[in-house]
Amino acid sequence: MRRLNPTLSPLYAQKPPTPKMLVRFSSAANCALTSSDHNQDHLIFVPNPLVFHLGGRRNPLGLSFPRKKKFSMLRSPSRVRSSIKEDGISSSDGEQDLPIHGVSNTVVGVLGGGQLGRMLCQAASKMAIKVATLDPLENCPASALSYEHVVGSFNDGDAIREFAKRCGVLTVEIEHVDAVTLELLEQQGIDCQPKASTIKIIQDKYLQKVHFSQHGIPLPDFVQIDDLTTLEKAGDLFGYPLMIKSKRLAYDGRGNAVAYNKEELPSVVTSLGGFAHGLYVERWTPFLKELSVIVARSRDGSLSCYSVVETIHKDNICHIVESPANVSEEVKILANDVAQKAIGSLEGAGVFAVELFLTKDGQVLLNEVAPRPHNSGHHTIESCYTSQYEQHLRAVLGLPLGDPSMKVPAAIMYNILGEDKGETGFYLAHQLIKRALNISGATVHWYDKPEIRKQRKMGHITIVGPSRNAVKARLNKLLQRDTIESSKLVTPCVAIIMGSDSDLPTMKDAAEVLETFGVPFELTIVSAHRTPERMYSFALSAKERGIQVIIAGAGGAAHLPGMVASLTPLPVIGVPIKTSSMSGVDSLLSIVQMPKGIPVATVAIGNAANAALLAVRMLASADADLWARLIKYQQNLKDTVLIKAEKLESEGWERYLNP
Repeated sequence: MRRLNPTLSPLYAQKPPTPKMLVRFSSAANCALTSSDHNQDHLIFVPNPLVFHLGGRRNPLGLSFPRKKKFSMLRSPSRVRSSIKEDGISSSDGEQDLPIHGVSNTVVGVLGGGQLGRMLCQAASKMAIKVATLDPLENCPASALSYEHVVGSFNDGDAIREFAKRCGVLTVEIEHVDAVTLELLEQQGIDCQPKASTIKIIQDKYLQKVHFSQHGIPLPDFVQIDDLTTLEKAGDLFGYPLMIKSKRLAYDGRGNAVAYNKEELPSVVTSLGGFAHGLYVERWTPFLKELSVIVARSRDGSLSCYSVVETIHKDNICHIVESPANVSEEVKILANDVAQKAIGSLEGAGVFAVELFLTKDGQVLLNEVAPRPHNSGHHTIESCYTSQYEQHLRAVLGLPLGDPSMKVPAAIMYNILGEDKGETGFYLAHQLIKRALNISGATVHWYDKPEIRKQRKMGHITIVGPSRNAVKARLNKLLQRDTIESSKLVTPCVAIIMGSDSDLPTMKDAAEVLETFGVPFELTIVSAHRTPERMYSFALSAKERGIQVIIAGAGGAAHLPGMVASLTPLPVIGVPIKTSSMSGVDSLLSIVQMPKGIPVATVAIGNAANAALLAVRMLASADADLWARLIKYQQNLKDTVLIKAEKLESEGWERYLNP
């Protein structure tokens, strides 16, 4: 059969001389209806997707087919194997003169057809890049969207070799593949990205640790174990609790177990399949947060990092991803350095996920690496200029890497996990989806898996917004969280401080206003004179804690607002507290007389409510939801005045004053 160009559109048709027809579908925006008279092919190209009603009934294009004829459906036309040059320009064996349709003629072969493969196909469709998938399931998530889907195991050497003939470059969406076959294919000149050597290192968690340790990358302490004796020695060395891990096929909490004392060691080993399964142990890491960095590696070895994100796990499965992570710039720099050093030590192109621990003493330790797009990068589809999926395709094809920076201030990703099996599970998942469709900035991704069970990843929801708190508030709405649970998730963005608890009767007005607008805040006592070290610590750490505006109440000498403003570039609003000696005039004059370069916005004596309203206005300029509440508040003020004016005009001043 001659090579078909699946981008031809609209219809091109030749009347078939015989009624025998073969229907072939391609996801690259068209499907080809091919008729055959044994020696010649006749083509009809129609837009995809369309449903064809065969057996004499008319289809949506008005084409009719004879009755009582058998029709077979194949996933796609036969394809001439493509290759890719080192400079990223694609070509096809024997067909170098063919014009390029889309970004590249090269067929990208993906080992695995799960949700990551599905989203690779979606990214490829935008650029008319052809993606073929190999997966043991005929109806895997990627099968409906791939240019060609081949049913076969990615651990079957023969299946991989046959699949490779259809592709110009091979890549993976799961690391648990037959790396030995990939290595042999590379020796035969087949292009594999990332390299088989990288896959072999990463799919064995212990070899991964050894490799990164040899390259000077910070890790939790680890050691291989072969029997109960070596395991007990590891427990004596590292102490308890002790993390015991399988070397291979460990993901989403599977293959990991914790022993809390020496007596639990035998049962934990049994739960992991025994020592013959291949085990190692890690020193328990008491971390503050789990972080992740998506790193793209081009064919020339150059690296490009996405924003550092925080991953929140539930039952050892990624539950929520927050981007960017709420950590200091120093931690972000350290995380990027560790991630780039790790991926720089590997071979091949593609997108990698580097999972990290942020420890209580400020260290960033590498946990593990995935040689493919990752759960922690799903948000990039909506939040970044170049998604991790498009970036992976660019990298493996040798195309220029895209811009990984965020195009929105904040994003949060929520995994849709199966809560039950069968129809009940689907019902619960779809209830969540329905709520998401009513939330501003939310995008639903459903993986179209045919079966649901508890804890299975069925889809995800990404929420983007103008601020971290805005997207968290929208997530609370999605999950129908109550106020107490919501408050744990939302980070305070305003700090209310005062020099003494005697200032609280005044400063409570600021708290009440912020509560009215739903703005999360923290409230505490910080004395510039009696606790200067506490004031320094508070001011210097405010930005890292997510604080965006500080309201400081002070009386008398009233140094607190100015001193805090001198320590942080965050906006500070001063509230002069009324005093017994000068009725607060001393406080007012002290706060407003700040030197040039150290501004403090100052409100009237005792007017903490206005300080809070000013803080709300500062925040609302970058928060559409808060802006809407502020507009409503001002409208209520206007309506109140108009109602009073109407009453005064209708009743007269005497009755108005003496109702």
